[in-house]
Amino acid sequence: QVQLLESGGGLVQAGGSLRLSCVASGRIFSMHAMGWFRQAPGKEREFVAAMSGGSPYYADSVKGRFTISRDDARNTVYLQMNSLKPEDTAVYYCATTPVYYSATYYSRAAYDYWGQGTQVTVSS
Repeated sequence: QVQLLESGGGLVQAGGSLRLSCVASGRIFSMHAMGWFRQAPGKEREFVAAMSGGSPYYADSVKGRFTISRDDARNTVYLQMNSLKPEDTAVYYCATTPVYYSATYYSRAAYDYWGQGTQVTVSS
């Protein structure tokens, strides 16, 4: 069993930055694929970014603004979010699956474990 705990969400003005953290505990292994998803009110949970096979992947909507990184010594994955927009407002979730590389890193179905989410609100 794996537990994931996100933190770092909050209220920020448009153009600002936030850094989300996701700490993993339990039966974890280094270099497992990790993903970030988000869900806005009334919308489906959508892919934001992933680290799969050691490479980062991003949704087109966040490419160039968000950066995913990981510190395996701390069992932590980060999402640095810059140039935030009101449309980035959502609950952000991290997720993991016990494989090094997932070809379907963009799909919710690829992940076995999820955190409880952290709220990000961007005001205009």
